[in-house]
Amino acid sequence: MISSVWQVPQAELPSWPLPRGVRPWVAGKRCTLLTFWVDYQPGGVLAYREFLIALAVRHGRRLAASTVAAWVDDERALVGGRTLWGIPKQMGTITLEREADSTRSELTGTGTTAAVRAVHRDMLRLPFRLPARAQLVQELPDGTTCRVPLRIRGRPAVTRTRVETAPTPALSFLTHRRPLLSLAVRGFHGTVGHS
Repeated sequence: MISSVWQVPQAELPSWPLPRGVRPWVAGKRCTLLTFWVDYQPGGVLAYREFLIALAVRHGRRLAASTVAAWVDDERALVGGRTLWGIPKQMGTITLEREADSTRSELTGTGTTAAVRAVHRDMLRLPFRLPARAQLVQELPDGTTCRVPLRIRGRPAVTRTRVETAPTPALSFLTHRRPLLSLAVRGFHGTVGHS
């Protein structure tokens, strides 16, 4: 999994629909985004690849994230994500190619012109396994709001990420930007929802 944190002026972002009672977390007229390239390998519920964009939000007094766009390469992951968690997944072709100290990733959207390519170079491998917890706030198909707990654990490396995107509204807000921080988490184990 490769995760990046971005700060983008709020005026340059699409007007994504958010669940009721959820608002973007804005600091200095900028929003915080998180992107995830994930290769879910055999051994879990499903094996598939995903590119996901989450927006840092406030839900009541709590800080959380809300997935605003996601692409997967497996129909079951698409249906499950939408039905169980309200994650707006769509189909895409996703490649993740691991090299010695870098990973190349690419998304080609199906039924959309969205496309993004990235190169992630490992800069510093950290000598421990990192546990992390977070919560997504999503709107389910019936209109109710749900909180989705996330838990992961893996060996992180600080990476340098370079991104190229197609000039389309779906991803143009990442064009010519560098993330504040990128981490590659190797051999990670994760749980979405309640185990």
